[in-house]
Amino acid sequence: MDEETFALLLETVRRFVDERLIPNEDRVEEEDAVPPEIIEEMKELGLFGLSVPQEYGGLGLTMSEEARVIYELGRTSFAYRSVIGTTVGIGSQGIVMDGTEAQKREWLPRLAAGMMASFALTEPGSGSDAASISTSAVREGDNYRINGNKRYITNAPRAGMLTVMARSEKDVPGARGITAFIVAADTPGVSFGKPDKKMGQKGAISSDVNFDDVIVPANNIIGGEPGRGFKTAMKVLNRGRIHLSALSSGMCHRLVQESVQYAAERKQFGQAIGAFQLVQGLIADSQTDAYAAWCMTRDLAKRYDAGEDVNRDVACTKYFASEALGRCADRAVQVHGGAGYMAEYKVERFYRDVRLMRIYEGTSQIQQTIIAKSLLREAGLNL
Repeated sequence: MDEETFALLLETVRRFVDERLIPNEDRVEEEDAVPPEIIEEMKELGLFGLSVPQEYGGLGLTMSEEARVIYELGRTSFAYRSVIGTTVGIGSQGIVMDGTEAQKREWLPRLAAGMMASFALTEPGSGSDAASISTSAVREGDNYRINGNKRYITNAPRAGMLTVMARSEKDVPGARGITAFIVAADTPGVSFGKPDKKMGQKGAISSDVNFDDVIVPANNIIGGEPGRGFKTAMKVLNRGRIHLSALSSGMCHRLVQESVQYAAERKQFGQAIGAFQLVQGLIADSQTDAYAAWCMTRDLAKRYDAGEDVNRDVACTKYFASEALGRCADRAVQVHGGAGYMAEYKVERFYRDVRLMRIYEGTSQIQQTIIAKSLLREAGLNL
């Protein structure tokens, strides 16, 4: 996208966040839902098609451009970003990266227009160890019969399409036996559990997804080749982790703002608490974390766009940004004191919301493992 057009898009998103999303944060929290009219506005702005190539009806943003948009959405309740998150990221990117031309033409225009997509990988017995999934896909002529259960699948109850990871090669152990399938959500045999009750992120929906003798055409294998699903998943997650790093950076900024504003207004011992050096230290540490997370994210996104091998630094950035966000949220509560523990102040809500960032799309411990193993392999250790 040319600079002038992107600048206009970014300013439009910034105003949308300030004028529509932030003012409705309390409503989202109370109703545990993003208002339908706001979802429609998100469609009209083209937010569902941020990462879909222009030839298929999307905006076709680079990773650097996408990161800057998601940073803006990160400044408000995460439920809003969750509405588009799986479509922009892990729900659609398998098709964008590895799909056949026919798959792209069938699904990407619909996703860019606002159809929600979900990424069905996690299972009751398989989370961080994604290669151990047990959902099965058995070949029957020109079709596959899928059976199994998926857990904590974001946007599943309102998705029109699911990217489903299933074990299609039963005699091939580990990751090499997994295939990625495109499954329409209304396919017979697909059902959804009750929406999960979570610690935070009200308005963001997740649930179990059940597959009971679901018949899917072999043509719905992403890329048309069985056994490549895990490789597709890892590529998709790399981009998704940069996306989440931008989201974390945006909320770090919001938490610093909330802390500064409260510290400037709240008075104790005859003066604003911001005049006390220990409070200043909390704010300074959060600003430093926020700045470092955003610098890492923007540098990484630029190198990703340039085609560099950034696998290790993706893990570094997602790890740092999500952990930094946790620290910023904790400090924001501390700056607010007793008020920070009360629901009427938003830092209590954000404190709960951001806890998930250190877990999904790869826990902090998985990121640590990726980073350390990469370095140790370079040193000649066989891992």
